[in-house]
Amino acid sequence: MGKLIYSMITSLDGYAEAAEGDLGNGAEDEEVHTFIGIAFRNVGTFLYGRRMYETMVFWETVDAQPDVPKYILEYADEWKAAQKIVYSTTLESVSSEKTRIERAFDADAVRELKAESDHDLSVDGPNLAAQAIAAGLVDEYHLFITTSVVGGGTRFFPDGVRLDLDLVEERAFDNGLMYARYHTR
Repeated sequence: MGKLIYSMITSLDGYAEAAEGDLGNGAEDEEVHTFIGIAFRNVGTFLYGRRMYETMVFWETVDAQPDVPKYILEYADEWKAAQKIVYSTTLESVSSEKTRIERAFDADAVRELKAESDHDLSVDGPNLAAQAIAAGLVDEYHLFITTSVVGGGTRFFPDGVRLDLDLVEERAFDNGLMYARYHTR
């Protein structure tokens, strides 16, 4: 049985998407990116909303760019090897291999996918993750916390949900980014 992991970069004040601008520095750092690659090596299926998929599909062709660092190529290879499910009512087609579109999030289908999987799954994007959290599907939360306070946007955790979590791992990176991994109780 696979675990469902929700992971994103988040601002110090808890926003996964800033109302204006970006969330601050951190993920582009080699140390952080290498850590992310290792931490998500067992993820065999990514669940995306349309906007997150459109951001992540970059990994499909990054190897065609000149002078790409080895740690970027390694992550791209692992991303391309994974299955991807994009939940969208508007996306017409996908531009990556091993990718399918679902028109609506179906908690029972994701529960079944977890039960039948021999690898972990990752739900990415705060709006899609909110549906998985509300359905009680998320097993782990991986927060990459920047040093920026952005003052508004889309929160990492949805409003109206109570979660009791256990901290199982934490790490501080040289660039100031903090990592915290929690299990659902």
